[in-house]
Amino acid sequence: MISKEQEQSIRELLEKMTVEEKVGQMHQLAPSIVGGFDVSFEELIEMVTDGRISNEEFGKIMSTAERDFHEEDIRAGRVGSYLLNDPKKANELQRIAVEESRLGIPLLYGFDVIHGFRTTFPIPLAETCTWNEKLFEASAEIAAREASAYGIKWTFAPMVDIARDARWGRISESAGEDPYLGSLFARAKVRGFQGKNPADRERIGATLKHFVAYGAVEGGQDYNTVSMSKSMLHNGFLPPVKAAVEEGAMTVMAAFNDYNGVPCTVNPYLLRTVLKESYGFQGFVVSDANAIRECVSHGIAEDLADASRQAVKAGMDMDMGSNVYHDHLVSQMEQGEVSMEVLDEAVRRILTVKMALGLFEHPYVEEERMEQYDSGLKEEHLEAARDTAKRSIVLLKNEGVLPLKKEQKIALVGALADDGENCLGAWFANGRGSECVTVKAGLERAGAKVSYGECCGVESELDREALESVCKEADVVVAVVGEPNAMSGEASSRADITLPGHQRELLEAALETGKPVVAVLMNGRPLALFWEQEHVPAILESWQLGVAHGDAVAAVLFGEYNPSGKLCATFPAMTGQCPRYYNHPNTGRPGGRSKFTSRYLDAPVEPLYPFGYGLSYTEFSYENMRIKEDARCFSVTVQVKNTGACPGEETAQLYLRDVTASIVRPVKELKAFEKVLLAPGEAKDVTFVIDKKEMGFYNEDMNYCLEDGKFIFYAGGNSRDCLEQERMVAFS
Repeated sequence: MISKEQEQSIRELLEKMTVEEKVGQMHQLAPSIVGGFDVSFEELIEMVTDGRISNEEFGKIMSTAERDFHEEDIRAGRVGSYLLNDPKKANELQRIAVEESRLGIPLLYGFDVIHGFRTTFPIPLAETCTWNEKLFEASAEIAAREASAYGIKWTFAPMVDIARDARWGRISESAGEDPYLGSLFARAKVRGFQGKNPADRERIGATLKHFVAYGAVEGGQDYNTVSMSKSMLHNGFLPPVKAAVEEGAMTVMAAFNDYNGVPCTVNPYLLRTVLKESYGFQGFVVSDANAIRECVSHGIAEDLADASRQAVKAGMDMDMGSNVYHDHLVSQMEQGEVSMEVLDEAVRRILTVKMALGLFEHPYVEEERMEQYDSGLKEEHLEAARDTAKRSIVLLKNEGVLPLKKEQKIALVGALADDGENCLGAWFANGRGSECVTVKAGLERAGAKVSYGECCGVESELDREALESVCKEADVVVAVVGEPNAMSGEASSRADITLPGHQRELLEAALETGKPVVAVLMNGRPLALFWEQEHVPAILESWQLGVAHGDAVAAVLFGEYNPSGKLCATFPAMTGQCPRYYNHPNTGRPGGRSKFTSRYLDAPVEPLYPFGYGLSYTEFSYENMRIKEDARCFSVTVQVKNTGACPGEETAQLYLRDVTASIVRPVKELKAFEKVLLAPGEAKDVTFVIDKKEMGFYNEDMNYCLEDGKFIFYAGGNSRDCLEQERMVAFS
């Protein structure tokens, strides 16, 4: 991560530091609001980034608020990191740290830059539906370029949680349910944020979060408990973390949840044994907001001093926001409860990241860089956002209604159709709803003949009279339905993931007009759409696509872009099927038509839309599957043909099943995929290569096993509809 000379500089700096200064490096702060406010600055930041208040509302609050920036603490060396996105103030505080503190150690400024900064890209769950590593990396690079102009040198992204339960609100921030696809996403985001040289002024440090298994919280309920075997952890949830550490991610954020009874915040097995020792992670670990303090609520620590002691010994290097290290570590050092070795290791890791980010050489941000983004969005960034947005859209159903024709008269209904703020999705950083292209604006910009009526919102009742009026002269009805920003993201788990409010009534009433109906979904999670699939002739999953939402939807609706998105998370038929994921372990009685199998009496056996699913305006066939083996790998070739009438891009997918093993294995696992662009009638051979080393698994003793036996190879356009062939494999 850094040179030998820089390592020596850190050793020399550590020798000069007092205990108080060392603890200061482990302390992260944010401005405190002084006066009559009901929430802290940290919660205000959360409220604006997850959509509970708009940027404009946040600006009004902050313009009248008196804030304490803790200048004296910075001057005394008692602060190592700061949450801020104001370059002018960042330079003022940095000047105090560098020029007025005893040792001149620079501050590290962090912020949640999840899916864009000024230019808001699709939420991660949507972006992952592109199955395109180049796009993953490019959007992170643009976000780094913009965020760094505001003084931010560290982002709390990418989120690498495997998310198998659509009820969990934070599935919107994830790459979905698959370890292989999630690992590619994690690697690409680290490359995009950090580049080859994280010290570059337009690059920022990445944070892997949340470590670990946060996406497996019980019942899909945020902050809940997690219990699972170590083999499940290592096979199903840790691969994206390991991949991103190998890619050079600079920091890791521990998860709020406990793992098998021990909160991740104070879990030495996770933080030391797995992350730092087994994976060789060289950066530092930061807590989630107030998570060390919350170990008292967990019941693992008797008081804050105990929480402090447990966290630092477990390997937690930096405390985000709870002041626990600040209040207790110095006295714990004096009393011999925490060793200097433990303290020095944490501080060395923090200083190493600061050194690698170039903060010692270039601590200040060029304030004029912000102006180029604050005044408006760059066209090349907007174009990248548009391209990513249209590729993120997944066509779920189409009974010949789509694509629409420009001469058709469109009745556009639903409050979300003209709502820029809710295009942004959760954790939208410095995006602005006023800059988002709504679906209404996108259709109008595309030259469509549109009559718009709100008719129904997420929280408002259906106005049947308005619906009848707007639909009267229409040839087709486009209903934009789904969730607002605040219904997904942190602290936004839902017990019922059907369309909220009266939106199903809106669809029912639209169908009663006798006009063809297209449901455009705008949401932050997979929804339970059993009724919609049965009744609505066309369903387009547009997610929350950010600044270019409406342009992307219009391009797909009119066939200017043939939809190519593939689901990265399973859609259950009903909420009660959750958690639902394709790569589940098999049972002794796999689900089937018989009652005495693994199924619900009142729900289908299968999910509504499987992982990897996504339709096109053309059709693709898979034929002639062939497998070749050599000493190192398997090569699987399949012919993919465009059997429809228009060009299209298909994501061909390869899955593997280990039929018999020493522990129960998943029914399928994604191992490779290839994107192929085909003209009508064109066929191409697609070849996937699987290294034999990638065909194993971790057992309960944490040994990686390659076991001889029968394997099934599957090739197709999604995880359900596949060609298959068996092979006996001997690894020795």
